[in-house]
Amino acid sequence: MVQRQLPNPAELLELMKFKKPELDGRKRRLEGALTIADLRTIAKRRTPKAAFDYTDGSAEGEISLTRARQAFEDVEFHPGILKPAPDVDTSAEILGGLSALPFGIAPTGFTRLMQTEGEIAGAGAAAAAGIPFTLSTLGTTSIEGVKAANPHGRNWFQLYVMRDREISYELTRRAAASGFDTLHFTVDTPVAGARLRDKRNGFSIPPQLTLGTIINAIPRPWWWFDFLTTPKLEFASLSTTGGTVGELLDAAMDPTISYDDLAVIRDLWPGKIVIKGVQNVEDAVRLQGEGVDGIVLSNHGGRQLDRAPVPFHLLPSVRKAVGDDFTVMVDTGIMNGADIVASVALGADFTLIGRAYLYGLMAGGRQGVDRAIEILRTEIVRTMRLLGVSSLAELEPAHVTQLTRLVPLARNAEETPSR
Repeated sequence: MVQRQLPNPAELLELMKFKKPELDGRKRRLEGALTIADLRTIAKRRTPKAAFDYTDGSAEGEISLTRARQAFEDVEFHPGILKPAPDVDTSAEILGGLSALPFGIAPTGFTRLMQTEGEIAGAGAAAAAGIPFTLSTLGTTSIEGVKAANPHGRNWFQLYVMRDREISYELTRRAAASGFDTLHFTVDTPVAGARLRDKRNGFSIPPQLTLGTIINAIPRPWWWFDFLTTPKLEFASLSTTGGTVGELLDAAMDPTISYDDLAVIRDLWPGKIVIKGVQNVEDAVRLQGEGVDGIVLSNHGGRQLDRAPVPFHLLPSVRKAVGDDFTVMVDTGIMNGADIVASVALGADFTLIGRAYLYGLMAGGRQGVDRAIEILRTEIVRTMRLLGVSSLAELEPAHVTQLTRLVPLARNAEETPSR
């Protein structure tokens, strides 16, 4: 029988230590977010549907994005045992400079739509974390504004080739003059993808008030207060702002973009140049031969061609084809620090996060971006320690198995299925 006794009042007092309440609502909700998915939940609650869906959604049936995230979930890690890793070095050498973490902030358009601090919050958080920030051609903060927000950190610029080529040339010159060190020449957007959530929501830039948006705004007055009491939402680099996203992209982009355009931009750009939007091994090899500084395996976050290749699935075959001395980065679908560790293990030099950072921005502005970066940092360090590695250089393909539900069928009876 268990011997029972009356509770000791002194012992009860030790158990009854209540946590000091946090009166700052933003800080309280961000501290409660333990994953990027938690930040997404907060963001959805606090952001009008059209703005949230623009960020969260992708093209057509959203199959590309679903598959990209599934690919990271279908990872099996193989940890080494009795390999202590008390101190973990997460720093990465990338494109001639150092990053404190193996990821940077990807280019995102219309960023102040999600939350009015926009690119300034992203650039400031990147500076504090010691990681690169990438400004989009379709950004809502100027090149010079981002430089002011991140004066001593690494700024990258993502370039679209416009129908009016001089616009692209001038943006290239401005980014170079502002000390941006890397250009992301983007090749996967000759025309706009069919982003059906935006069409169903009647989404446009700038947002238009309808009965539906007014009803949706009622429980989110803080977003509308910020939107209506801060500078007008408009492109910092383009003069056209009216219309749906698809209409704006189709009016601005040029489907005739070619290697000739790449040659012109290379002559204009004095820094590193990477090609963003590579989706097969053959293009990766050709671009290596063209002498660019690197590539980004990306299907534009699933926002362009639906059913496009999964960048994470492409990574091992691309790395094998281009060798170890060519820079290969990857984006699309990253929601966890473990996704980043798996990418580095399979050959990525670096990764880029888009939605993960935007969920933090929508959840809490600059503080939310800081929280997103900290969540990913914590997950990276914990995953590396559990694998028994102390630095990114120790990660190797043997640490990861890519489990897949997408096995290609042979084109004929004699062909062996391969990826």
